[in-house]
Amino acid sequence: MSAAGTTHPRLAARRGGGSGTWWSKAVLRSVEEAAYSAEDLRRGRALARAGAVGAITVSDGAAVAAVGEGQDTFTVEVTVPVLDDSDASAFTELVAAEAGRIAALMAGELPHTLVEAVEEAGVELLPYGGELGSACTCEAWLDPCPHALAVLTQLAWLIAADPFVLTHLRGLSRERVLRELHRIHQPRGGSEEDRDRAGEGPEELDDLVVAEDAAVRAARLLQQESPFDAM
Repeated sequence: MSAAGTTHPRLAARRGGGSGTWWSKAVLRSVEEAAYSAEDLRRGRALARAGAVGAITVSDGAAVAAVGEGQDTFTVEVTVPVLDDSDASAFTELVAAEAGRIAALMAGELPHTLVEAVEEAGVELLPYGGELGSACTCEAWLDPCPHALAVLTQLAWLIAADPFVLTHLRGLSRERVLRELHRIHQPRGGSEEDRDRAGEGPEELDDLVVAEDAAVRAARLLQQESPFDAM
């Protein structure tokens, strides 16, 4: 797991009600695929809805959280394979390739056309059940145990509001994506005046940084106020 991580605040208990997003539903389907039994899945979802999962720290390829059940508290780490350098580069190139994709991500949207293009390039962004690993201090022989399923369920809720949680799990943090997009848009050769005339200046990405700040604030509000799921 990478040393740099992003900690997402604990989510309050919820009773469901929201329908989520198409990409968070896809993540939830992978959680269902990973579960050993319907009972484990129900127990994990119940823990997630009860607010039993603490703050979740997401790093490249992993997420860590504490889960309380009864008088006990367990530490859970769930893992997702990170994209290799080639796939990571392909992803950012495809984000930069079409107008609107960057702004959509900043606004908390994951365009279906982007995911389709990524998949056509042979890059797996959305995980499948067999990719989800976990370890829990409850020492259950199951992988994932209900505590891990609870963390994975809440990760799907976070991903619904902010697709960068998903990319971070794949090894592409928000900061790395922005850095790579800056690199892609960095003019190659020519004078500054020529680049400005060509519309290749840094203003577009400067505007996106402002949009990012707004999107982060909006995502936090969504996490606090909008109950995702029947998930």
